[in-house]
Amino acid sequence: MAGFVISWIIIHHGRFTVGHMIDTPIYAHYAGMMKRGLVPYRNFFEMYPPLALPVFFLPALFAGASFATYTHLFQLEMLVFGMASVGLAAFVLVDQRPELRRLIAGVGIGALMPVLMGSVILSRYDLWPTALTVAALVALWLGSNRTGFALLGLGFAAKAFPVVILPIAFIYVWRSEGRRRALGCLGVFLVAVLAWFLPFVIASPHGVWASITNQSGRPLQIESLGAAIWLFAHQVTGMHLLHTYFTHGSDNLDGHPELHFARLMSVVQPIVIAGVSVVYALGKPTRERLLVAATAAVCAFIIFDPVLSPQYLIWLVPLVMMVPGRRGLAAILLLAASMALTQVWFPQHYPLLKQFLPLESWAVIARDLVLLVLFGTLAWPDVAIWREMRRAISRLTSTSKVAPVPRFDEA
Repeated sequence: MAGFVISWIIIHHGRFTVGHMIDTPIYAHYAGMMKRGLVPYRNFFEMYPPLALPVFFLPALFAGASFATYTHLFQLEMLVFGMASVGLAAFVLVDQRPELRRLIAGVGIGALMPVLMGSVILSRYDLWPTALTVAALVALWLGSNRTGFALLGLGFAAKAFPVVILPIAFIYVWRSEGRRRALGCLGVFLVAVLAWFLPFVIASPHGVWASITNQSGRPLQIESLGAAIWLFAHQVTGMHLLHTYFTHGSDNLDGHPELHFARLMSVVQPIVIAGVSVVYALGKPTRERLLVAATAAVCAFIIFDPVLSPQYLIWLVPLVMMVPGRRGLAAILLLAASMALTQVWFPQHYPLLKQFLPLESWAVIARDLVLLVLFGTLAWPDVAIWREMRRAISRLTSTSKVAPVPRFDEA
């Protein structure tokens, strides 16, 4: 946590202060609308889930009309959430009694997180849902399952990605404590979600639905894995790319093939995430496997999404910190490499990426390939899982065989 604070101070100086691309004006605008008594989703369009609103609103209570003060207070909020995220993750890491190199790597990536992420970490609210998600996994690690599901529900009410951990957590509780307890935990999750969504749904169901559908059917964002395929073809074969256009808060590749591929990725993404849950269900319901599967599911959500904004990597850092063993060590190195590659083009050289220039394009391709390898590292089943899969297949094939019909003399 102390290292995180030092890194936070470092990124307020030098090259980290150049070419910022910030979201805080959007947050301040929403906060100003709420201060005037307007209701989100009903009186103005709000693209974020309900539990993001308190984080936007709180700095506005003390900032007055000064945007600079609002920015400083918002950054202070994110600093607190970041310290909580890496601190909780380090607690779980130490509780595993890891090898010294694993401990150093885990604590190191947590301490260097702001430096590795760059200035994007200052003006995005992603540390808030990340802190809630990490707290949920810590609660599950300590055996407080209902608390874990409640925090997971709050994380989903702040941003969508924690929901991919829900099936894995449900399987974990079902297999370790029984169906009744698992269903009770699921009910706690739903109550936590409804407590934040239901008032706004009652006030403006169409506004809430518009906010949800705004995030679906998005085109192929220029930094996504799908876009990396087009960038690769452009750099290697000279295939013509039209241009980028701005919509849904991101810069996207234009063209019908790119749009169809984005739709394909929207289908592949939930299938891969479901596969991670199936692999977890085939093995033992241990806490260590829970951490690995949860991190793999979040990584799948990121890499197979049509949009891959740089701030999404914030979600992974404390999760990867908690992944045990050599798998965790490899995941840390891969994640650190992906964050370093992101800074090749973001934020200073992002306009050059939109022109499809070679250096920035190859950096995107390399970063997305590293993330794909990271997902494979996290999701690859261990030896015991392969045994269970072979046994399940053999049982299915043995029961499907038809018994031979005896001859007349044998009968």
